[in-house]
This record gives sequence, C-alpha cells and structure tokens, in this order.
Amino acid sequence: MLFEIFSGGRATAVRGPTDLHEPQNTHFGGWSFGKAPIMAVVATAVVALLSLFLVACSKGNAEVPKIVTEVLVAQPIERDVPIHHEWVASLDGYVNAEIRPQVSGYIVSQNYKEGSTVSKGQVLFQIDPRPFQAKLDSAQAELARAQAELGRTTLDVERDTPLAAQKAIAQAQLDTEVQAKLAAQAAVEAAKAAMERAQLDLGWTKVTSLVDGVVGIAEVQMGNLVGPNVRLTSVSQVNPIKVYFPVSEQEYLRAQHITTGGQQINLFESSPDLILADGTVYPYKGKILLTDRQVDPNTGTIRLVAAFPNPGNKLRPGQYGRVRIQTSIEQNALLVPQSAVKELQGGCQVALLGPGNKAIIRQVKAGEKVGTMWVIDEGLKPGDQVIVEGIEKVKDGTPVVPKPANLQAEGR
Repeated sequence: MLFEIFSGGRATAVRGPTDLHEPQNTHFGGWSFGKAPIMAVVATAVVALLSLFLVACSKGNAEVPKIVTEVLVAQPIERDVPIHHEWVASLDGYVNAEIRPQVSGYIVSQNYKEGSTVSKGQVLFQIDPRPFQAKLDSAQAELARAQAELGRTTLDVERDTPLAAQKAIAQAQLDTEVQAKLAAQAAVEAAKAAMERAQLDLGWTKVTSLVDGVVGIAEVQMGNLVGPNVRLTSVSQVNPIKVYFPVSEQEYLRAQHITTGGQQINLFESSPDLILADGTVYPYKGKILLTDRQVDPNTGTIRLVAAFPNPGNKLRPGQYGRVRIQTSIEQNALLVPQSAVKELQGGCQVALLGPGNKAIIRQVKAGEKVGTMWVIDEGLKPGDQVIVEGIEKVKDGTPVVPKPANLQAEGR
C-alpha cells in the first residue's frame, strides 16, 4: 500500500505495509520513524493545527472593543409655573356686512377688485341708472306743476280776500279758493317727497360698502338682474378681528373665583394668546370682549368673544385656532427638557440613572410645555438623575457613562 506524505512542498511516496498489523520502517524527508504507524503521525499534525486555530480565534475575540453609551444627566428643575388652558376657537370679522342693492335693476359694472381692502362709501357695483333718472325727471316735472298750481291758488286767495270782506264776492267763493290753495300745497309736498325718493333710488344704483374692510368675491355677474333679496358680496372689518371660543359651564364657574397663592386670577380680564392652525403663536395678545347671554343647552358651553389686533389683515374670517389663557399657577413644579421625554403609545417615559450606572425606564405623566421644558406632574422626584440627552440609545438596564448637564440656561 502506498501513502503520499507532503514535506517541504514535495510529495514522497512511501510504500506501506500490506498488513496493517505488520510493523514496518517508515522514512520521511530523510527521517526514519521506525515502526510507528503513519496514521498516528497524521493525527498528531491535525491536533497541532486545531490548537493553533483556537489560539488565534481567542486572541481575535479579545481584541473586540466594548460599546460605551455616554449620556447627559441632570436633576429636574423645580420652580413655580403658570398653567394655561386652551380652547378651540374660530375667527370672524369684527363687523360683517352683506352688500345687497336697495333697488332692482341690471348690473352694468363692478368697480372693485375681489379680495381687496375697501373703504366705507366706496362704490362696489353700478346698477343701470337710466330708468331711475327718468323717474327723477318725472318727479321733478310733477313738482313744478304742483308748485305752479299752488301759485295760482295763492293769487286767487290773495285777490279775493279783500273782495269778500267788502261783500263784493260771495264768501263761499273765497272758501273754495282757500281749500284749493291748501290742496295745492299738499300736492307740492307730495311731489317733493316723490322727487326725493326718485333721487334716493338713483343714488342707490351705486352700491357702496357700508364699512371699512376686506371685500369678498362677487356673487353676481355683469348683466344680472338683481334686487333687494340678492346678495352681491360681503365686506368684513377684520382689524381688529373677533375670536369666538366656547368654555364649559364648570370652567366658566371656576373662572369666577380662581385664586393661586392668595392672588386672584380674573379669566375675563386676562390677555389671551392665539395659537394658529400651524401651531405658531400669534404675536399680538387679545382682549376678552364679552360673554354670551346663555349657556348652550345642547353642548353645556358658553361662548366667549375676544378681539385681536390684525395689522395687514393677515387673519381672515373662517380660520380656526386655539385660545390660550392662564388659569392657575403650579407651585414647585418639576421641569425637564423636552428631549428627555419619550412619547410612546399615548404615554410618556423618561430614563433615570440607577444604581451601578444603569438606565431605568420610568412611566411619567407629562403636563404643560414651557418653552423648551416640559412639566412632569407625576413620576419624578426632585433628586432624580434624569437622562436629558441620549434617551433614544438606552433601554431598561443599559449600562451608561453619565456626564453632568447644566439645565439652568434652558429652564430660564
């Protein structure tokens, strides 16, 4: 039997014994192995190679660096915090004027740009004035006729009065002339009224704005026949602008006697903030104008009205937002940065530094946001070490390397 043994990159053929139990002398690379079986040599070489491989792997594993989780920790800030409440609000014009014609006729011109700012008395639409001009001319002619008749009867009375005194004419004739003069005077007054009405109708063919404000889109077109029951457009005074918001009956009653630390807060004399639909806070504070006369029995709320300055007419009727008003002061509230709070499935969590520098995840009840800070109502104590930066890198029991963080600048 032949065996191939590799040595020094060269294979050497060795004849093995025909009987495995028969001892033979084995030569390899100039070395003699005597009578030892060749399989024992091969097994020894394999064991040596495996030992070297395991040693190399153990050295490689020892060189893998450990992951270090560095976090910033700090104690929560304790101070008095004003507490605000928010209500959904809708915006409306301070004055909303529907523009309707006083007379019937055909629209011949539109004299304004839709969506622009108009002033009180500015002409918005022109109704065909020709029929009304004709009525005015007729009324003026009727007035002239009545005045002429009054003049004639006046002369009759003036002429016949001394004759009746001298018994030159019958007294009945003078009485008739006096009555004719009175009728002529009445006709003159009626003609004057008709002429004034014709002048008003002619003036109303120019449809003007009733207030200063922003005019809406025209609801009629050129050539439409319009009348007093047709709305042409609307004009809204939007500076200042009204904000309506409903409060519950309980909140309304509670607002009558809110006291915090001996200081009474009058909800209706406060200066509310307006939070717009995109989340930004309107730069101007408002003023509570009035409270509605009754509580809505369907919703159990009473409506309050506030007014906000609106320079540039940026706010428009129909917008929605939220009105925020201070309702109380929370004493010794605990605040942490908003970055330290994780919102998850409707709840809030913070990470604390526990024994052995291991993270502890704790459920908390978060309150109002104050600037970059967040009030924690439940779940924290003043001395807790809160992980204020790096909460997203830790889980419950994660070893961390804590570093102190200064929250004074953020808490101011």
